[in-house]
Amino acid sequence: MAGRSGKSGPPKAPARVEDSELFPFKLDGAPDIVVARADRPTIHKDRPHYHQHRERLRKRFDDAGAGALADYELLEMLLFRTIPRQDTKPLAKALLERFGSLAGVLAAPVQRIAEVKGAGPAVAQDMKIVQALLERANKSELAKRPVISSWSQLVNYCRMSMAHEPREQFRVLFLDSKNQLIADEVMNEGTVDHAPVYPREVARRALELSAASIILVHNHPTH
Repeated sequence: MAGRSGKSGPPKAPARVEDSELFPFKLDGAPDIVVARADRPTIHKDRPHYHQHRERLRKRFDDAGAGALADYELLEMLLFRTIPRQDTKPLAKALLERFGSLAGVLAAPVQRIAEVKGAGPAVAQDMKIVQALLERANKSELAKRPVISSWSQLVNYCRMSMAHEPREQFRVLFLDSKNQLIADEVMNEGTVDHAPVYPREVARRALELSAASIILVHNHPTH
C-alpha cells in the first residue's frame, strides 16, 4: 500500500462551463435581438436666429390669419422670398418708416425703394409686382360691377391707383351705359404740381372706346 505524500499539488481549476451547457435550449427560427441606441437630436448651433422667428411668423399667419400680424410682419414675410438668407425685419421696418404705410411702400418709385439700405433692385421689383397684382385684381372686380355703385368704392379705387404717385396724373375712367368700367387710362403726366390735359384727346378716346360716360380724376402728390 503506497504511502501518502506530505506534499499536495496545486488545486485544480474548476472546469469551464459554457452557457450552452447551462441553458441547452435553442430557439429555431427566432430572430436575433438587436439593441440600438437612440441618437440624440441634432442641435444646429450655427443656425441663424431668424429661422425660428420666421417659423413662428408663418405659424401665426396659418393659425390666426393676416389680422394677427402687424404691417411690418406681413412685409417681412413677403421679403422672406426675396432675401432667404438674411433677417428681413430691419428692412421691413425701414421701408415702412421711409414711405409711411404698406400702400406707400408698394406705390413708391423703384429707384427710391432700391435706395433703402438692404433693399436693392430685387426688392424694388418685387414690391412693384405686388402692386401690379393688387391693381389688376381691383380693376377686375370693378369691371364686373358699376364703378360708381358708391362714392367710397370710387375713392378707394383711385387711392389704390394713384394716391402715392410722385407726379400729378390726369386719369380718365371710361364707363359703359351700365356704369361699368371699360378702361382706366393716364391721359397725361406732369410735374409735381400740374398735369396739362387736352379735352379733344379725352373726347377722341371716349369715342374710340364707345364710352357712355367718363370720370375725370387727378391727384395731388405729397411733398
